[in-house]
Amino acid sequence: MEKATKLGAGIVTLVAALSATSAFAQDLVGGTSVAAERNEDLIEAIEDDAERDIDRFGNEGRPQGFTGSFALRGIASSGNTDSLDLGVGTDLGYVWGQNGLELNLSYAYGEDEGVKTEESMFYGLEYTRDFTPNTFGFAKVQGSVDEFSSYKTDTFASFGVGYRIFNDDTRQWSIQAGPGYRFAELNDLTSGDVDEAAFGISSDYAHKLTETLYLTMDTDVITSESDTVVFNDLALSVAVSKALALRTSVLTEYHSDPLPGFDDTDNTFGVSLVYSFN
Repeated sequence: MEKATKLGAGIVTLVAALSATSAFAQDLVGGTSVAAERNEDLIEAIEDDAERDIDRFGNEGRPQGFTGSFALRGIASSGNTDSLDLGVGTDLGYVWGQNGLELNLSYAYGEDEGVKTEESMFYGLEYTRDFTPNTFGFAKVQGSVDEFSSYKTDTFASFGVGYRIFNDDTRQWSIQAGPGYRFAELNDLTSGDVDEAAFGISSDYAHKLTETLYLTMDTDVITSESDTVVFNDLALSVAVSKALALRTSVLTEYHSDPLPGFDDTDNTFGVSLVYSFN
């Protein structure tokens, strides 16, 4: 029997820092999109994590001008089992004064024995403006494209205000909310599409348990007449060395009214070994 060989045994992460500023890469900004949370799995670096300054929200403390990063990971196997998993993500930001723009893109592709098992993209574009050290305003567009979900495309445009509940050396928690409009295309063409007013609530929480151990939970809730969708990303990050970090996470997507034949909840469990270089 031919011995199975594994190519890329592990996660290969490439981080090309467009501006070498750990503050932007590790900022917890009120109202992060799902794309941003998925990109954390790709680009979270232990050196930045160990030095994480968790008292920065919105645009406060972020460097002026342009910053950004790019990440790539992949796993492939051949032999008795042929499979491929690929992930690409980017975070780009620009800050001027109390204003900030942030673009997040995250793409995932997978196949097993030549059959495509996953192809999805999450994206987010957000404008924020700080009013006071504890309050900020936002306007954003976020969404997803996923042919293996009951919602083939789902886009939400909104605006509103946010407030920082905790903002100290060991923990931070911010919430934001506002009205918006939702556009969604269903995989079942006979069910019609979603085109209606909606309301969104977001929560971002981070807790520094030790100097090298962090717990984070980011939640987005979007509700409209047709459906309520909840995205929740719970993660635990621990330092392995100055260059390596281990991140375990579970990303949950819940729909209150999925199409017949689709489950209402999808859970993605991840363990990422991340290598950082600048």
